Amino acid sequence: MTEPLCLQNLSVSRDGKAILDGIDLRLGESERLAIVGANGAGKTTLLRSIVGLEKPDAGDVILFGDVCKRERDYRAKRPRIGFLFQESDDQLFCPSVIEDVAFGPLNTGASEAEARLIAAQTLECLGIDHLAERFTHRLSGGEKRLVCLAGLLAMRPNVLLLDEPTNGVDAENGARLRAALLAFPGAIILVSHDDRFVAEIATRALILAEGRLKPAEIHDHVHSHRHPHIHAKPAP
Repeated sequence: MTEPLCLQNLSVSRDGKAILDGIDLRLGESERLAIVGANGAGKTTLLRSIVGLEKPDAGDVILFGDVCKRERDYRAKRPRIGFLFQESDDQLFCPSVIEDVAFGPLNTGASEAEARLIAAQTLECLGIDHLAERFTHRLSGGEKRLVCLAGLLAMRPNVLLLDEPTNGVDAENGARLRAALLAFPGAIILVSHDDRFVAEIATRALILAEGRLKPAEIHDHVHSHRHPHIHAKPAP
């Protein structure tokens, strides 16, 4: 099977400053990759570039074997890539939870009944079917996060791009989030400052610094409590 994602020499600049500088990246079909780095390092820009929301200055974005250059190229691939934004309120726009989760299937050819069934099943799988008729703007931060994820999973994507997925998530909803991601059969790129979450979810890690990706190792140091860390790999 063709790998879902390949970036070749990808560069993005803003106001004359390089944000991404010659990024090369390949993602396996079931790989869970964490990208970590300081605030402002360009992690969100990298995710946005993958789905065509940032236009690169140079390089190629290859999705499912096809080079994407124009908006119509990306548009054809986006249903296969679920992008969880850093802020949930930027992603929720329907009045009720069930409507929001059904929106994607409805707009890609499902009937209203089929879309609502898919939404209901997805909410049940995440353990949040009790939220179905709730107003989205009245949800807690953790509930909003899971509803956003449900909207992505309802599309049956091959890849998830997750930008700080644990933002505002409490312990109970965090457990649901981890379970859903560990059960997801496709590929994941995870951007997070939550080292414990990264250590639980990711199978590989990279550090983004000075516009470039560098290999990293996921460590789980045992003290009187678990204390995961992400470290840059030493040079060979």
